[in-house]
Amino acid sequence: MSTAMEVIIQGILLGGLYGTFAVGLSLIFGVMRLVNVAHGDFIVLAAFMALLLQQWLGISSAFIILIILMPAMFALGYILQRYLLNPALGDDILRPILVTFGISVIIQNGLLETLSADSRRLHAGNIETASVPIFGGLAVGLLPLTMFVLCVFVVAGLQWMLSETKLGRAFRATSDDPAVAGLMGINNRHLFALATGVAFAVIALSAVFMGIRTSFTPSSGPDLLIFAFEAVTIGGLGSLWGTLLGGVTLGIAQSVGAHISPDWQILSGHLAFLFVLLVRPSGMFPKRGD
Repeated sequence: MSTAMEVIIQGILLGGLYGTFAVGLSLIFGVMRLVNVAHGDFIVLAAFMALLLQQWLGISSAFIILIILMPAMFALGYILQRYLLNPALGDDILRPILVTFGISVIIQNGLLETLSADSRRLHAGNIETASVPIFGGLAVGLLPLTMFVLCVFVVAGLQWMLSETKLGRAFRATSDDPAVAGLMGINNRHLFALATGVAFAVIALSAVFMGIRTSFTPSSGPDLLIFAFEAVTIGGLGSLWGTLLGGVTLGIAQSVGAHISPDWQILSGHLAFLFVLLVRPSGMFPKRGD
Protein backbone atom coordinates (compact mmCIF):
# COMPACT_ATOMS: atom_id res chain seq x y z
CA MET A 1 0.00 0.00 0.00
CA SER A 2 2.75 2.44 0.94
CA THR A 3 4.58 1.65 -2.28
CA ALA A 4 1.49 2.35 -4.37
CA MET A 5 0.90 5.61 -2.50
CA GLU A 6 4.52 6.63 -3.01
CA VAL A 7 4.23 5.98 -6.76
CA ILE A 8 1.07 8.10 -6.97
CA ILE A 9 2.59 10.95 -4.95
CA GLN A 10 5.74 10.98 -7.05
CA GLY A 11 3.56 11.02 -10.17
CA ILE A 12 1.55 13.98 -8.87
CA LEU A 13 4.73 15.94 -8.12
CA LEU A 14 6.16 15.08 -11.54
CA GLY A 15 2.86 16.25 -13.01
CA GLY A 16 3.45 19.64 -11.42
CA LEU A 17 6.61 19.96 -13.50
CA TYR A 18 4.75 18.98 -16.67
CA GLY A 19 1.97 21.37 -15.78
CA THR A 20 4.48 24.21 -15.51
CA PHE A 21 5.86 23.25 -18.93
CA ALA A 22 2.37 23.41 -20.40
CA VAL A 23 0.79 26.50 -18.80
CA GLY A 24 2.55 28.96 -21.11
CA LEU A 25 1.55 26.91 -24.16
CA SER A 26 -2.04 26.79 -22.93
CA LEU A 27 -2.16 30.54 -22.29
CA ILE A 28 -0.87 31.43 -25.76
CA PHE A 29 -3.31 29.04 -27.41
CA GLY A 30 -6.20 30.23 -25.24
CA VAL A 31 -5.69 33.90 -26.08
CA MET A 32 -4.65 33.86 -29.74
CA ARG A 33 -5.17 30.27 -30.94
CA LEU A 34 -1.46 30.04 -31.74
CA VAL A 35 0.30 26.67 -31.55
CA ASN A 36 3.90 27.52 -30.66
CA VAL A 37 5.96 24.53 -31.84
CA ALA A 38 9.11 26.25 -30.52
CA HIS A 39 7.74 26.18 -26.97
CA GLY A 40 10.09 23.42 -25.80
CA ASP A 41 13.09 25.13 -27.38
CA PHE A 42 12.27 28.36 -25.55
CA ILE A 43 12.30 26.38 -22.30
CA VAL A 44 15.75 25.07 -23.20
CA LEU A 45 16.92 28.56 -24.22
CA ALA A 46 15.76 29.96 -20.88
CA ALA A 47 17.52 27.11 -19.06
CA PHE A 48 20.81 27.93 -20.80
CA MET A 49 20.30 31.61 -20.00
CA ALA A 50 19.82 30.66 -16.34
CA LEU A 51 22.95 28.48 -16.46
CA LEU A 52 25.08 31.27 -17.90
CA LEU A 53 23.72 33.79 -15.40
CA GLN A 54 24.38 31.41 -12.53
CA GLN A 55 27.97 30.91 -13.68
CA TRP A 56 28.68 34.58 -14.38
CA LEU A 57 27.12 35.86 -11.14
CA GLY A 58 28.38 33.00 -8.97
CA ILE A 59 24.94 32.40 -7.44
CA SER A 60 24.53 29.06 -5.67
CA SER A 61 20.76 28.65 -6.22
CA ALA A 62 19.19 28.86 -9.67
CA PHE A 63 15.91 30.02 -8.07
CA ILE A 64 17.50 33.42 -7.39
CA ILE A 65 18.22 33.75 -11.12
CA LEU A 66 14.46 33.99 -11.69
CA ILE A 67 14.59 37.59 -10.47
CA ILE A 68 16.51 38.42 -13.65
CA LEU A 69 15.34 35.67 -15.96
CA MET A 70 11.57 36.14 -15.72
CA PRO A 71 11.58 39.85 -16.71
CA ALA A 72 14.10 39.09 -19.48
CA MET A 73 11.92 36.32 -20.90
CA PHE A 74 8.83 38.53 -20.61
CA ALA A 75 10.59 41.16 -22.73
CA LEU A 76 11.71 38.52 -25.25
CA GLY A 77 8.18 37.16 -25.56
CA TYR A 78 6.68 40.61 -25.99
CA ILE A 79 9.15 41.63 -28.72
CA LEU A 80 8.90 38.27 -30.51
CA GLN A 81 5.11 38.37 -30.62
CA ARG A 82 4.81 42.08 -31.46
CA TYR A 83 7.26 42.16 -34.34
CA LEU A 84 7.53 38.58 -35.65
CA LEU A 85 4.50 36.48 -34.77
CA ASN A 86 1.73 39.09 -35.00
CA PRO A 87 2.31 39.63 -38.74
CA ALA A 88 2.04 35.86 -39.25
CA LEU A 89 -1.38 35.60 -37.55
CA GLY A 90 -4.49 35.45 -39.69
CA ASP A 91 -6.92 33.04 -41.27
CA ASP A 92 -4.08 30.77 -42.38
CA ILE A 93 -3.12 28.74 -39.29
CA LEU A 94 -0.12 27.25 -41.13
CA ARG A 95 1.88 30.50 -41.26
CA PRO A 96 2.48 30.95 -37.49
CA ILE A 97 3.25 27.24 -37.15
CA LEU A 98 5.91 27.52 -39.86
CA VAL A 99 7.34 30.66 -38.25
CA THR A 100 7.63 29.00 -34.83
CA PHE A 101 9.10 25.89 -36.47
CA GLY A 102 11.77 28.07 -38.05
CA ILE A 103 12.47 29.67 -34.66
CA SER A 104 12.80 26.17 -33.17
CA VAL A 105 15.44 25.22 -35.76
CA ILE A 106 17.34 28.47 -35.18
CA ILE A 107 17.37 28.05 -31.39
CA GLN A 108 18.55 24.44 -31.53
CA ASN A 109 21.33 25.07 -34.03
CA GLY A 110 22.37 28.33 -32.39
CA LEU A 111 22.76 26.64 -29.01
CA LEU A 112 24.62 23.72 -30.56
CA GLU A 113 27.07 26.06 -32.31
CA THR A 114 27.72 28.30 -29.31
CA LEU A 115 27.40 25.97 -26.30
CA SER A 116 28.08 22.47 -27.72
CA ALA A 117 25.90 19.37 -27.39
CA ASP A 118 27.06 18.54 -23.84
CA SER A 119 24.32 18.01 -21.26
CA ARG A 120 24.08 20.64 -18.51
CA ARG A 121 22.27 21.03 -15.22
CA LEU A 122 21.29 23.84 -12.88
CA HIS A 123 21.94 23.78 -9.15
CA ALA A 124 19.63 24.90 -6.36
CA GLY A 125 21.68 24.20 -3.23
CA ASN A 126 20.58 22.10 -0.26
CA ILE A 127 16.94 22.00 -1.34
CA GLU A 128 17.89 19.40 -3.95
CA THR A 129 18.57 16.73 -1.31
CA ALA A 130 16.15 17.80 1.45
CA SER A 131 12.97 15.81 2.10
CA VAL A 132 9.72 16.36 3.97
CA PRO A 133 7.90 13.62 5.94
CA ILE A 134 4.20 13.42 5.10
CA PHE A 135 2.28 10.41 6.48
CA GLY A 136 2.62 6.67 6.95
CA GLY A 137 6.39 6.92 7.10
CA LEU A 138 6.53 8.38 3.59
CA ALA A 139 8.71 11.34 2.68
CA VAL A 140 8.85 13.46 -0.46
CA GLY A 141 11.64 15.59 -1.83
CA LEU A 142 11.41 19.24 -0.85
CA LEU A 143 12.42 20.31 -4.35
CA PRO A 144 9.60 18.55 -6.30
CA LEU A 145 7.12 19.57 -3.59
CA THR A 146 8.20 23.21 -3.91
CA MET A 147 7.90 22.99 -7.69
CA PHE A 148 4.37 21.60 -7.44
CA VAL A 149 3.23 24.25 -4.95
CA LEU A 150 4.70 27.04 -7.12
CA CYS A 151 2.97 25.57 -10.17
CA VAL A 152 -0.39 25.66 -8.35
CA PHE A 153 0.23 29.29 -7.34
CA VAL A 154 1.13 30.22 -10.94
CA VAL A 155 -2.02 28.59 -12.33
CA ALA A 156 -4.18 30.17 -9.61
CA GLY A 157 -2.61 33.58 -10.29
CA LEU A 158 -3.11 33.35 -14.04
CA GLN A 159 -6.69 32.14 -13.59
CA TRP A 160 -7.40 35.05 -11.24
CA MET A 161 -5.89 37.47 -13.74
CA LEU A 162 -8.04 36.10 -16.56
CA SER A 163 -11.23 36.08 -14.47
CA GLU A 164 -10.98 39.16 -12.27
CA THR A 165 -8.79 41.82 -13.89
CA LYS A 166 -9.37 44.28 -16.72
CA LEU A 167 -6.39 42.81 -18.59
CA GLY A 168 -7.81 39.31 -18.24
CA ARG A 169 -11.20 40.42 -19.56
CA ALA A 170 -9.43 41.98 -22.53
CA PHE A 171 -7.58 38.71 -23.11
CA ARG A 172 -10.87 36.79 -23.10
CA ALA A 173 -12.62 39.29 -25.34
CA THR A 174 -9.79 39.15 -27.86
CA SER A 175 -9.76 35.37 -27.73
CA ASP A 176 -13.53 35.19 -28.40
CA ASP A 177 -13.55 37.66 -31.31
CA PRO A 178 -10.42 39.71 -32.17
CA ALA A 179 -12.28 41.83 -34.74
CA VAL A 180 -15.01 42.92 -32.32
CA ALA A 181 -12.43 43.50 -29.57
CA GLY A 182 -10.54 45.77 -31.97
CA LEU A 183 -13.71 47.76 -32.67
CA MET A 184 -14.13 48.22 -28.91
CA GLY A 185 -10.75 49.96 -28.76
CA ILE A 186 -8.57 47.00 -27.72
CA ASN A 187 -5.12 46.98 -29.31
CA ASN A 188 -4.89 43.34 -30.31
CA ARG A 189 -1.23 43.50 -31.32
CA HIS A 190 -0.24 44.90 -27.93
CA LEU A 191 -2.52 42.48 -26.08
CA PHE A 192 -1.19 39.43 -27.92
CA ALA A 193 2.36 40.58 -27.11
CA LEU A 194 1.47 40.96 -23.43
CA ALA A 195 -0.01 37.44 -23.36
CA THR A 196 3.13 36.01 -24.93
CA GLY A 197 5.27 37.97 -22.48
CA VAL A 198 3.37 36.48 -19.54
CA ALA A 199 3.68 33.01 -21.09
CA PHE A 200 7.43 33.50 -21.52
CA ALA A 201 7.79 34.55 -17.88
CA VAL A 202 6.18 31.21 -16.97
CA ILE A 203 8.55 29.52 -19.44
CA ALA A 204 11.45 30.98 -17.43
CA LEU A 205 10.07 29.38 -14.28
CA SER A 206 9.55 26.03 -15.99
CA ALA A 207 13.08 26.21 -17.45
CA VAL A 208 14.64 26.60 -14.01
CA PHE A 209 12.47 23.77 -12.68
CA MET A 210 13.51 21.54 -15.57
CA GLY A 211 17.19 22.46 -15.33
CA ILE A 212 17.32 21.66 -11.62
CA ARG A 213 15.36 18.44 -11.85
CA THR A 214 17.11 16.90 -14.86
CA SER A 215 19.92 17.50 -17.32
CA PHE A 216 19.28 19.23 -20.64
CA THR A 217 20.94 19.72 -24.01
CA PRO A 218 20.25 22.03 -26.97
CA SER A 219 18.21 19.20 -28.49
CA SER A 220 15.89 18.68 -25.50
CA GLY A 221 13.20 21.05 -26.78
CA PRO A 222 11.09 18.66 -28.88
CA ASP A 223 10.69 16.23 -25.96
CA LEU A 224 9.57 19.07 -23.68
CA LEU A 225 7.12 20.24 -26.34
CA ILE A 226 5.57 16.77 -26.50
CA PHE A 227 5.09 16.65 -22.71
CA ALA A 228 3.59 20.16 -22.70
CA PHE A 229 1.31 19.42 -25.66
CA GLU A 230 0.08 16.18 -24.10
CA ALA A 231 -0.66 17.90 -20.78
CA VAL A 232 -2.61 20.68 -22.55
CA THR A 233 -4.56 18.21 -24.68
CA ILE A 234 -5.37 15.86 -21.80
CA GLY A 235 -6.60 18.73 -19.66
CA GLY A 236 -8.51 20.52 -22.39
CA LEU A 237 -7.32 23.22 -24.78
CA GLY A 238 -7.37 26.68 -23.22
CA SER A 239 -8.13 25.49 -19.65
CA LEU A 240 -5.37 26.42 -17.19
CA TRP A 241 -6.55 24.21 -14.32
CA GLY A 242 -7.21 21.48 -16.86
CA THR A 243 -3.62 21.86 -18.07
CA LEU A 244 -2.32 21.30 -14.53
CA LEU A 245 -4.55 18.25 -14.09
CA GLY A 246 -3.42 17.03 -17.50
CA GLY A 247 0.18 17.32 -16.34
CA VAL A 248 -0.67 15.40 -13.16
CA THR A 249 -2.38 12.68 -15.22
CA LEU A 250 0.70 12.41 -17.42
CA GLY A 251 3.00 12.35 -14.39
CA ILE A 252 1.03 9.60 -12.63
CA ALA A 253 0.94 7.51 -15.81
CA GLN A 254 4.71 7.82 -16.21
CA SER A 255 5.32 7.08 -12.53
CA VAL A 256 3.19 3.92 -12.66
CA GLY A 257 4.90 2.86 -15.88
CA ALA A 258 8.35 3.40 -14.38
CA HIS A 259 7.34 1.31 -11.36
CA ILE A 260 6.41 -1.55 -13.67
CA SER A 261 9.55 -1.19 -15.78
CA PRO A 262 11.91 1.74 -16.50
CA ASP A 263 11.34 1.09 -20.21
CA TRP A 264 7.63 1.83 -19.74
CA GLN A 265 7.93 5.29 -18.17
CA ILE A 266 7.64 7.53 -21.24
CA LEU A 267 5.48 5.05 -23.17
CA SER A 268 2.92 4.96 -20.35
CA GLY A 269 2.46 8.72 -20.58
CA HIS A 270 1.91 8.51 -24.33
CA LEU A 271 -0.61 5.69 -23.86
CA ALA A 272 -2.52 7.76 -21.29
CA PHE A 273 -2.57 10.64 -23.79
CA LEU A 274 -3.95 8.41 -26.55
CA PHE A 275 -6.55 6.93 -24.19
CA VAL A 276 -7.88 10.39 -23.29
CA LEU A 277 -8.02 11.33 -26.98
CA LEU A 278 -10.09 8.22 -27.71
CA VAL A 279 -12.47 8.62 -24.77
CA ARG A 280 -12.74 12.43 -24.64
CA PRO A 281 -11.16 14.16 -27.67
CA SER A 282 -11.81 17.66 -26.25
CA GLY A 283 -9.88 16.83 -23.08
CA MET A 284 -11.01 16.16 -19.53
CA PHE A 285 -11.73 19.78 -18.64
CA PRO A 286 -12.21 21.72 -21.89
CA LYS A 287 -12.65 25.48 -21.85
CA ARG A 288 -16.31 26.41 -21.71
CA GLY A 289 -17.68 26.93 -25.15
CA ASP A 290 -15.39 24.32 -26.76
